[in-house]
Amino acid sequence: MTTPFTLKTSILFLTICATQLVQAHEYDALIKAKKYADVEKAVSTKLATEPNNPDALVARTELILIEGKESRLDEAVKIAEQCIAHNPKHSECHESLGNVLGTKAMRGGVMSAISYVGKIRDSFKKAIELDAFNFDARSSLMQFYLQAPSFVGGGTGKAKDLIVETIKVSPAAGALLQASLDLHEENMERAISGALAVNTSNSESLAKHQRNTLSNIGHSLVNEKKMTEAERIFRELCQRFPDSSLGFYGMGKTLQEQGKMKDAVPHFEKSIAIDANANAYYRLAKAWQQLGEKVKAIATFEKALNFKPELAKKSKSDAEEQLRLLKASI
Repeated sequence: MTTPFTLKTSILFLTICATQLVQAHEYDALIKAKKYADVEKAVSTKLATEPNNPDALVARTELILIEGKESRLDEAVKIAEQCIAHNPKHSECHESLGNVLGTKAMRGGVMSAISYVGKIRDSFKKAIELDAFNFDARSSLMQFYLQAPSFVGGGTGKAKDLIVETIKVSPAAGALLQASLDLHEENMERAISGALAVNTSNSESLAKHQRNTLSNIGHSLVNEKKMTEAERIFRELCQRFPDSSLGFYGMGKTLQEQGKMKDAVPHFEKSIAIDANANAYYRLAKAWQQLGEKVKAIATFEKALNFKPELAKKSKSDAEEQLRLLKASI
């Protein structure tokens, strides 16, 4: 699954034994390839003959979340609830409901979040109950515990309990989950050593979650202005996972935050070549703008604004303003 209660790109984790991994639904590869039109066509075809097919219903909620339109979230909730009603023992149906309600909570603010927290938590817990190896659901529940206040069911105590439970399923997965807690508690050195120590050579899925963990650590270091340490983490990411955009984007951001625009550009370009997204285009446009490359900056800001999923509101507003200023200056 792709969108949790908080940032699902935070700490995700998976068992080392590939034969024990929860299987992705049949549309997962197309979604990862960003062939969204093909997914929608395939899902519609499937639902025309099997209206309650769980894989198709889960994929449709994912498409709505990827689209990012707040106006369609209620529709996504109904689809997830339909998935559960007709497939009550399907783990991903419950996870899907938690993902959608979590997104609604984030978009709606504090009061909205409070009204959904019970269902969000219970959806992820049910998903884990039905499939102990649904580590995406475990990750989302972990983030819930770390982000939600104690009076609505959050807290590090429950996060620690979840780690203990996860270690019984997979020590490697538990190690990455522990790194998530260490990062939350600002025990940076332990988070770094724990995340780096996990052997991911036997599992691409586990490697994916290690990439996400290290990326979050790197961005936290940037936020703390610890640029040398951040460069070390992102350099490690680039070396270990040259086919992933995360290390290159992170390195570009780290250099950009230090004012090294010329050095940042090739990293953003490499990130976009691997896996384009609105944020990478936005940061590349800002770099071109600082370097005085107005034409390139205009073209790249336009790509950032036209990309789906779209930029966050603050970045989108800034991109629109910078684009206006650039066009006026030519």
